[in-house]
Amino acid sequence: MTASTQAVAPSPAPLHGGKLGMMTVALSFATFMEILDTTIVNVSVPHIAGDLAVAANQGTWAISSYGLAAAIAVPLTGWLAGRFGQVKCFSMSVLLFTLMSIMCGLANSLPMLVAFRFLQGLVSGPMVPLSQTLLLNNYPPEKKGVALALWSMTVIVAPIFGPLLGGFITDQYSWPWIFYINVPIGIVAGIASWQLLKHRETPTVKKPIDVVGLILLVLGVGSLQMMLDNGNDLDWFNSTFIVTLAVIATLAISYFVAWELTDEHPIVDLTLLKRHNFRIGVIVLSLGMFCFFGSTVLFPLWLQTVMGYNATWAGIATAPGGVLALFLSPIIGKNITKLNLRMVSSVAFATFAATMFWYSGFTLETNFGYIALARFAQGIAIACFFIPINQIILAGLTGGQMASASGLSNFFRTISGSFATAIAVFLWDRRQTFSHARLTENITSASPATTDYLNKLQDLGIAGQTAYAQIDQVISQQAFMIATKEVFWLLGVIFLSLVVVVWFAKPPFTNSAGSGGGGH
Repeated sequence: MTASTQAVAPSPAPLHGGKLGMMTVALSFATFMEILDTTIVNVSVPHIAGDLAVAANQGTWAISSYGLAAAIAVPLTGWLAGRFGQVKCFSMSVLLFTLMSIMCGLANSLPMLVAFRFLQGLVSGPMVPLSQTLLLNNYPPEKKGVALALWSMTVIVAPIFGPLLGGFITDQYSWPWIFYINVPIGIVAGIASWQLLKHRETPTVKKPIDVVGLILLVLGVGSLQMMLDNGNDLDWFNSTFIVTLAVIATLAISYFVAWELTDEHPIVDLTLLKRHNFRIGVIVLSLGMFCFFGSTVLFPLWLQTVMGYNATWAGIATAPGGVLALFLSPIIGKNITKLNLRMVSSVAFATFAATMFWYSGFTLETNFGYIALARFAQGIAIACFFIPINQIILAGLTGGQMASASGLSNFFRTISGSFATAIAVFLWDRRQTFSHARLTENITSASPATTDYLNKLQDLGIAGQTAYAQIDQVISQQAFMIATKEVFWLLGVIFLSLVVVVWFAKPPFTNSAGSGGGGH
């Protein structure tokens, strides 16, 4: 142990006034920047692929490499913070992330971009968990709910702004600028965080590196992330590559769990899952994020593929989901000690379910205003979801466990998003194929409806194969609409089930590092 851990150092007094405000801005901007980079590249892939002279499907590796590295790095947050200190670890993570952003913008080939995106994801791992931990550790007890609300707002809003900002920057300037915009934010956030918090560093412990655990983590999580990223493109288990990744992921993760639970110095503290509220909170967070992220992926995809929206208008239609969340999150955070957390969470899941069922009622004639209204209403659910669930997850934890708990819960949040993307798109494609096959069964020469439609097309000068191609296009559009309804309906059912699951959490929802929570 270092000298700093030979005696338990008293926790520094909470920050107040201007320093508290500056710290909040610095940590929030760093979190916003990191989460923004998980989605900002998505709409720029065609431009990146064209500029680097590669196929569009190869360009997606700029997204996959980042997600792969981040999934590996996030659960290591607790070990890194314990080894080097939370403040130092966070500040270095922000500054290295900024450096890698510059290198991504300067990349002149796909291998260079993929390599720097991987390194960017790797160094980003501690940023989001530690921003949450540092906020809670340095806020006055009576304002910790507000701190959690502010942190949740950045997690909520950043993925919504990513595609909007990415599309605008790419269209108006060029794709490297989606990385260069991180530079001033990262430098200011990194330096400000260090200057404000360097004298409030947490104790460190020189633990030996768990090499076996680290190798198993990289193999298991890396294989799982690659499988999820490439499964849809390679037709899942019809691909030898996907099957191989699935086997490696299953074996490595199984051995990793067994090793970490028995090793004297585990690199990831899985014993946190033995805590009842942490376990229930992580289950609810994972399933909730799975449904939320799945709907967030499917919504703009449906708008662009089926409804004919371009990327900009799909983003505009999606954006209203963050409006109510921005207004309600601070209110919920400020009153977190007075609220029944399980009841607030239940309201969130019931509202999520209602909006999913609302989405499943959309048709090809649904107008923009009605679509935007449904997204606007979902903001109530977003605000009522993240803050109470995070409080339940942190219930009963001490300051020393916060970094590990935040890292582990954010890992489950991240990997749930990857599962959601893969499974939502898979189900959408498969149900569209099934519905298309069923609909075409009715297209025969003996069908009066088919004959009537062909006659109308012929009156418009469309006949022969062109007419049948037109019919196939209509059927495809309807099949995608049916598939969209089915997936949204399924997500609604899962959300409804979470109304029950969240009540398995047991009050009181308090911790020595976070705020007191309601729940009685």
